[in-house]
Amino acid sequence: MSSSGLLEWDERHRAAAERDDAAPLPLVVETASEMKPGRALDLACGAGRNALWLAEQGWSVTAVDGSPAAIELLRQRGPHLDAHTADLEKGEYVIEPSRWDLIVISYYLQRDLFEPAKLGVIPGGVLLAIVLLGEGRFSAAPGELRSYFCGWEILHDREGNPGDSPEHWAVAEIVARRPFK
Repeated sequence: MSSSGLLEWDERHRAAAERDDAAPLPLVVETASEMKPGRALDLACGAGRNALWLAEQGWSVTAVDGSPAAIELLRQRGPHLDAHTADLEKGEYVIEPSRWDLIVISYYLQRDLFEPAKLGVIPGGVLLAIVLLGEGRFSAAPGELRSYFCGWEILHDREGNPGDSPEHWAVAEIVARRPFK
């Protein structure tokens, strides 16, 4: 990520913290509420709205983001979390294979991250992803997100307006369970 892009994200995270709009995403709440708490990995976690909520529900949470400001805010709000500053695009965080009961990737699209994230989920564990739909590097084409999960049990698959964004951007959402074999 360029230094100007990183500074922009740092400012976004600081502004969000000042507004205190830290409610977890409804799909994260719905999905995790149906699971027994275990180990969760929140990739591109921002200031940690999902990570903090998961920890409050008894999950052991590791959170990763490229923004030092976001991780600093998260550590202040959740000192019990395992929070890391790492540029995911540069591979600065390695996802351990078969370690996580739940991996969350929300509002972040890095196509080459899906395979290591899938391998990081334990058999029977869940990967939840939400990405913007549209054209360009940071948006998925219709049906693209679903295509990364062939052979997985699809628990939730939706494209359209998420209802939780004031901008009402179109998104693709998927919740998929890793096969046991």
